[in-house]
Parts: sequence; C-alpha cells; structure tokens
Amino acid sequence: MRGHAAMLLFSVLVAGSFSLGALAANEIAPAALNAVRFAIAGVVIGIAALATTGIPSSALAAPWRYLVLGGLFATYFVLMFEGLKTAPPVSAAAVFTLTPLLSAGAGYLLLRQILTPRMALALTLGAAGALWVIFKADLAAFWSFEVGRGEAIYFVGVAAHAFYTPLIRKLNRGEPPVVFSFFTILGSLGLLVVWGWSDLWNTDWASMPPIVWVTILYVAIAASSVTFVLLQYATLRLPSSKVMAYTYLVPSWVILWELALGGASPPRLVFAGVALTVLALVLLLKDEQDGTKLI
Repeated sequence: MRGHAAMLLFSVLVAGSFSLGALAANEIAPAALNAVRFAIAGVVIGIAALATTGIPSSALAAPWRYLVLGGLFATYFVLMFEGLKTAPPVSAAAVFTLTPLLSAGAGYLLLRQILTPRMALALTLGAAGALWVIFKADLAAFWSFEVGRGEAIYFVGVAAHAFYTPLIRKLNRGEPPVVFSFFTILGSLGLLVVWGWSDLWNTDWASMPPIVWVTILYVAIAASSVTFVLLQYATLRLPSSKVMAYTYLVPSWVILWELALGGASPPRLVFAGVALTVLALVLLLKDEQDGTKLI
C-alpha cells in the first residue's frame, strides 16, 4: 500500500511539470534548464540522505550504474522539454502514459517479468486511451498517423524512461532509495554539464522570465527530488509495469493543472481517451496478485 501511495503522489507531482514546463520550454534550452534543476535536486536530496540514512561508502561500488540510470533520466527530461516546445501539455501527458506498456516490455527483457491477462488488457486499454488523446480524438489523423513533432520527440524520451524503471531493481544493491536517488541525480548532472555546456554558458540567466525560475524550482524539488525517491521506493516494492501504471492518471491531473493555471479545457471527445487511461489503472489495481511473475 505504501508503494501505491507513493505512486499516487508521484502522478500528481509529475503532472505539474507538464503544465509549467510548457510555459517555460521556449524560454530556455532544455539542457541548461535540466542541468540547473539536477544541481538543485542533488543538493536537496543529498541533504536528505545525510539527515536520514547517511551515505555509506558501499553505495559507491560500481559507479557506472549511476551513469547508466542518470543518462536515461537526463535523456527523458531533456526530450520532454524539447517536446513541450510544440506539444500541448495534455497531449504530452498522454505520450507519458505509454510508459507502462513500454516498461512492461523492458521488464520482460531485463527481469523476465511476464504480464497476467488482466495487466495485458489494462495496458492495451491505457495505450488506446493515450493514442486517442495524442491524436486529439481525430480518427483521420490517427489513420494517417499524423503525430506532432513535439509528441514524437517526447516519445523517444518516454522509451528511455521505460527502461529506467526495471533497471532500478536490476542495478540496486540494497542502497536506500534516497541514497540511490542521490547518486543517480549526480550521474544525470554530470552528463548534462558535459552535453549542455555551451547552453549553460550562453544562457543569459539574469534576464530569464520568472516562469523559468518557478519551473526550475518546481521540477528540481517536486518533480525531481521527491519523485526520484517516490519512484525508487515504489519500484523496490511493486513490479515495473504496475509502478508505471500510475502514469495513467497524469493526463487527468494535467487537465486540472491547466485549469488552475488559467488554461483552456481540452475538447470533450478527448476526455474519452482520458477515461480509458483511468479505467486501465483501475483494472491494474483490482488485480490482487502481484501482476507479474519472474522466470
């Protein structure tokens, strides 16, 4: 139950990053924004680790693990903000709901996790609902597969995120979630500084509009520090596909975030897709078994 509660909060916090991210995406280079957010997140979560479990030297064993995980997460966030330059927040959130289906495939490849029929049905319904939202309830656009550039870019990032989830379980060697998160964030930060050095150097930080700083602080503290720990906490207690099933709630939360920030409600037909994603979550949570088995 604690794992489920962690992912419920995760879905709320992640939703906010779509709405705020769309407002800031065209004001700053994604690599620069995310390098700063990971630096802030690293300080926050590092202090949390020192104040709670401490940082044992054993956590430094095989540091390549943090570069692999950090690289996947950095890829996800950079492509998310790149996609949000053109993709509407609700549509991008729908792309994010494809993560459970991709995560189930990654879970099989890495951990040999096999889906039950109920989970397979739920993932299929969730994917159908996501596609309905992505194509804005336009069947003609669906059949001609007219995917927006922003959605396509973000999909690549979502695929990276899908592999990140099962890799946490595979690469964790008993480190507490807060410690494992801290070193993963450092891995992300190091790679982003190298990759985005020119963006960091050329950004006029003094003239950034307030929404950029609001977004950086939100994604650094709420959508990075907190969600990093929540995700790793839940992943160590639930199967990968069930952990990421909570992403099905994100489009619903994004709609509420958009309304709270003064945005417009999406077309009514889009809500049918959102309803399917919520139904997928309900089906997964009704499964009393673990939902997967290891072979």
